[in-house]
Amino acid sequence: MKKLKNEKELVRKAIEAGTKYGEERGVVEFEATDSATEKIEYIYRLLVHDNIIQPLPQLEISQKSMKHRLAMWAAKLD
Repeated sequence: MKKLKNEKELVRKAIEAGTKYGEERGVVEFEATDSATEKIEYIYRLLVHDNIIQPLPQLEISQKSMKHRLAMWAAKLD
């Protein structure tokens, strides 16, 4: 897995876009107390469920790999 140059900013962008997507779809309403880890996991699973991103192999699912997959998705949003 090759790290992206601005992966932190892309992860932030993915959380923002994923939150907006989930709220518009009516399936999630994040609270201010929800951690970034919880948001990343939920957004990843939502996007996989909706066939927007490819799922990771079961043995490779980790917080780091989910962040990377979401960062790659956010990079393609523009």
